[in-house]
Amino acid sequence: MDNFTVILFKNKTKKKILKKFKTYTNAKKFYDKLIEHNKTVIFDVSTENGKHSNYEIALVSKSKQDKPLYIRDDFGRQVRVEMEDSEFTIIELLPYKKEELIYDIKNKKRLSVDSFIRKYLQKSGIKMVSKINNKICVQNESQVDLFSLKSEEDSSRFIDSLSDFFITKGRIDTIFVKDSSTAQKKYLYTVLESNGFSKSVLYRRFTTFSKE
Repeated sequence: MDNFTVILFKNKTKKKILKKFKTYTNAKKFYDKLIEHNKTVIFDVSTENGKHSNYEIALVSKSKQDKPLYIRDDFGRQVRVEMEDSEFTIIELLPYKKEELIYDIKNKKRLSVDSFIRKYLQKSGIKMVSKINNKICVQNESQVDLFSLKSEEDSSRFIDSLSDFFITKGRIDTIFVKDSSTAQKKYLYTVLESNGFSKSVLYRRFTTFSKE
């Protein structure tokens, strides 16, 4: 009989059962491993379908616990955490960063930030990463690549997250430009157009992904 379950929540609603366990020891080990790995996520999901997304991961039990679980909400208040199903009790609940993917326009595919760094931001040479509307432009000598995010806010957040990550790694081989001047933007548009990217794509400020 499975007595313990690890569950992913989105905006306080159960999103997905990740795994079930018979013993607390194995469930706790799996839960802790997920939390530890989650610390390595560089860029996480902030919005989905135009709405704010807040993810949490919980370890729950079918047996009743002596002590109720409390968390601090956005206003600093202590709130008791309860499951909709009274059969279960939450043992642990922590914020969870769901990794956001970015869209490689040239190759027409979505990729993780780790894949993006390995493929386009290798340590050799000086690179420039610039925000232009809801897109990210990577210039590496004569090579120019373009990536799309959901919104201008996401592209700004991506630049900040990536810049912070590079600082922690002691990498000084990449220049990050979040706020370009009018002249710099015109230059970027010219470079991107000459590399085959259409104006309709370049001037777009947000991307609508299909609903879940």
